[in-house]
Amino acid sequence: MQLIDSQIHVWLPNTPDRPWPPGAISRQGEAYSIEQALALLDEHEVSRAILVPPSWVGFDNSYALEAARQHPDRFAVIGRLDITAADARQRLASWLDEPGMLGIRMMLNDDKGLALANDPRHDWFWAECERTQMPLKVFLAGRGKDIHPLLGRHPGLRIILDHSARDPRGQQDEAAWADLDDTLALADYANVSVKVSSLPCFSSQPYPFPVLHEPIRKIYEAFGAQRMLWGSDFTRLTVPYEQNIRLFTEGLAFLTRQDVDWIMGKSAAHWCGWKI
Repeated sequence: MQLIDSQIHVWLPNTPDRPWPPGAISRQGEAYSIEQALALLDEHEVSRAILVPPSWVGFDNSYALEAARQHPDRFAVIGRLDITAADARQRLASWLDEPGMLGIRMMLNDDKGLALANDPRHDWFWAECERTQMPLKVFLAGRGKDIHPLLGRHPGLRIILDHSARDPRGQQDEAAWADLDDTLALADYANVSVKVSSLPCFSSQPYPFPVLHEPIRKIYEAFGAQRMLWGSDFTRLTVPYEQNIRLFTEGLAFLTRQDVDWIMGKSAAHWCGWKI
C-alpha cells in the first residue's frame, strides 16, 4: 500500500522579501518548511504528499512548487489562482505546464467565495476547468448545499471536497456533522470526491475516535472508497500523525483491504492526476 497525504501546508515566514497579504495571520505557526514536511513523511513511511499553499500566503504558490521541483517523487502541488486577476485566463491556460502543479484550490466557504462561483463574469473559469478536467480542491466548510447551482451548470467539474466539507474552525463530535446530508447529496455528481482529511480534529474523543466512525461510514456508503482521499492537514492536526493514519488503516471495520488501498493513496493519485 502506498500512502499519499492529500493535504499538507508548507510556508515561509512573513518577511519583506516574501510578504504575506496585508492583515494575513497564521494560526499554525510562523513557518513549516519543506524539510520538516519531508521528515514527517519519512518518519511515517508516507510515500508522497500534495502541498496546498495556505490561505495566509495569498496566491503565492512558489514555495510549494519549490518543494515539488526539489523532490518530484515526494511532493506535488494543488495551487491557488486569483480568477479575478487580469492575467487569470492566461495563467489558467498554462497552469499545468508548471512542473509539479496538479490543479487548483478554490475557497468557496463564504459569501464572497460563492459569489465567484455564481458570477457570470467568471463562468469562463469553471467552463474551462470542466473542459480540461482540471482537479479542483474546493473548500466549502459547511456550504455544501450552496454549490448545486455551479454543479448544475457544470456537472462535469472534477471537484474534491476539502475536509469532507467540514469547517476546520467549527464544532466537534456530532455537532460537526449536522449538515452531513448536504455533503452526501453531492455524491450524485460522479466527478465529485471527498477528502477525508484531518477528521480527528472534529473529535473530542481519543483514538480510535468512535464518534467519527458513523459519519465516515455514511460518506463511504454514498461516495465509495474510490472517491475518498485520506489526508492530514498536519499543521492543524490535533492528534499524532500516526493516529490519523491508523484511523483508516486499522480503526474502521467496515473497510476492506482494497478500500483502504484506495482511500490511503490510490484515490489521491487518481483524482489529482498524479500517476503512481
